[in-house]
Amino acid sequence: MLTTRAWSRWIASGEPGAKVTVTNPTDAELVESCLAGRRDSFDLLVERHQRHVYQLCYRFVGNHEDASDLAQDVFIRAYRGLKNFRGQASLGTWLYRIGVNVCLNKMGAKTPKPHALDPLLAASDERIVSQAESAADAVLRVERAGQVRAAIARLPRKQRATLILRVYHELPHEQIAGILGSSVGAVKANFFHALNNLKKLMAE
Repeated sequence: MLTTRAWSRWIASGEPGAKVTVTNPTDAELVESCLAGRRDSFDLLVERHQRHVYQLCYRFVGNHEDASDLAQDVFIRAYRGLKNFRGQASLGTWLYRIGVNVCLNKMGAKTPKPHALDPLLAASDERIVSQAESAADAVLRVERAGQVRAAIARLPRKQRATLILRVYHELPHEQIAGILGSSVGAVKANFFHALNNLKKLMAE
């Protein structure tokens, strides 16, 4: 997983700003502080959001090494584009949007490498099997989590992103629509088609 220490080494190339002194600042306060030149504010944002960003990337690529690289790319892009963050959505939603774009653009239709499952994510892999039972009938119930991940990797790009955000990250349709830049109706349709396609892939 991306470490704050590794991030700090990357970000330390500029002139350091003043230290953050606010106790438990909000994301908005940290963004404002970072834009004012306090680079350690972004360190705190990385600490706060790196787990979710890493998990998102892992769901697309299926191994720790690539997921860590992609997560670091997400935060680098976020830091460089922070001035464009308008606060219309939460910072977490904005980071998810960057993460989905990075993963889809970098990985395309590649199938995740067959590496060992990251122990941090093993429990949520089991959760998708039980949570998706009613929607995907008995197919997900009888298949192993690793086979589910491989089948998800074969879904069309938007369906794959929708399924990952909805099932693994438990985001509402409205938030997924904001992340993917689509309507709520399109998100619901993508999720429906993703589950149907997943059943077909699993049946193969």
